[in-house]
Amino acid sequence: MSVLDINHVGKKFGDKVVLRDINLRLSENKIYGVLGRNGAGKSTLLNIMTNRIFPSNGKITIDGEPVDNNDAQLSKMYLMSEINLYRDSDRLSKIIDDTEMLYGNIDRELVNDLATKFNLDLAQKFGKLSTGYRSIFKLIIAMSLPVEYVLLDEPVLGLDANHRELFYSVLLESFSQRPRTFVISTHLIEEITNIISDVIVINQGEVVLNDSVENVTAKAVAVVGPTSAVDQYIMGLHVIGHENIGQLKASYVFDELPDDRQIPDTVTITPLDLQKLFINLTDYTGGAKDEN
Repeated sequence: MSVLDINHVGKKFGDKVVLRDINLRLSENKIYGVLGRNGAGKSTLLNIMTNRIFPSNGKITIDGEPVDNNDAQLSKMYLMSEINLYRDSDRLSKIIDDTEMLYGNIDRELVNDLATKFNLDLAQKFGKLSTGYRSIFKLIIAMSLPVEYVLLDEPVLGLDANHRELFYSVLLESFSQRPRTFVISTHLIEEITNIISDVIVINQGEVVLNDSVENVTAKAVAVVGPTSAVDQYIMGLHVIGHENIGQLKASYVFDELPDDRQIPDTVTITPLDLQKLFINLTDYTGGAKDEN
């Protein structure tokens, strides 16, 4: 069983702390969603994992072996990001050939199949592609390489709704046929909720949530009703946010609800979706962090 460990990783750029003591374990054959606001440190972490930048402290290991300047371990990962590493004058077919030299046998059948599905001509030059089709091309490469860890940083940048839907379908199909670990960093939380198995939330350089989607959604609820009734019910629970809805109050709870606590007739409890949970977990105002 392959395991990628992030051990006490921190990163500073000058006096600015971007990541603080990050500890994560990514198991094989899972699809992780990495969520965080702009500047939270998501892209920095993915770049550290793939040795594109170096941590200020800590280390990354795969099966206990550090990836730092370790070609054998680095070849097990591929990072697709917004940064364009290819020359505008290179044809897509040449880029595929060059990438195969670095990572080993690329799935040519899958490359051609995806190019057809996305209506992408591989004889084109990279510089002629729109932003969306540059993303599509980089996604095709990422999906077709024989790596164990596929890291996707804002993978659907520039894609229209139809192409995004196609990408998610292709990803799930590919994962089903050849299971491996995907790590997806994105702002489009609603679109990946039904795709990811685990969610990692980074807030101001720190991991504030790391659990399976199943466990997370089971604990995230909205408690709605008259203020006094809501306040009484949520007493002692971990409340991550509040909202007034007309004459009613909605309190967002991220906690195990007590079995022995009766729910007032005037109160309703409904599941909180992942996006609403994320918004309240990463609220910077401080007002959403009350605990009763």
